[in-house]
Amino acid sequence: MAKTSAVEKNKRRRKLVANHAAKRAVLKAIIMNQSLPIEERFKATLKLAELPRDGSKTRIRNRCEVTGRPRAYYRKLRMSRIALRELGNLGKVPGVVKSSW
Repeated sequence: MAKTSAVEKNKRRRKLVANHAAKRAVLKAIIMNQSLPIEERFKATLKLAELPRDGSKTRIRNRCEVTGRPRAYYRKLRMSRIALRELGNLGKVPGVVKSSW
């Protein structure tokens, strides 16, 4: 069995989240609606639990687009601090200028 990289797993999770987002939102709305009977809300909870765990948005990890590194991630640039430093020094990141004194 071939190992899949964390980057590939994350891409797969993003697709699952996109596929299941609408269904999860409907089920969560039913669960949170206090005016509905408890049996109906419990059934919605069971249906939500049957959906794949990776379909939840919280399972997605922010990763660097360049290296796949999960830590020190800058959301605005979608890369890690290390990739930002390397590409910034080379002048390949628009709007980023190397500072020196």
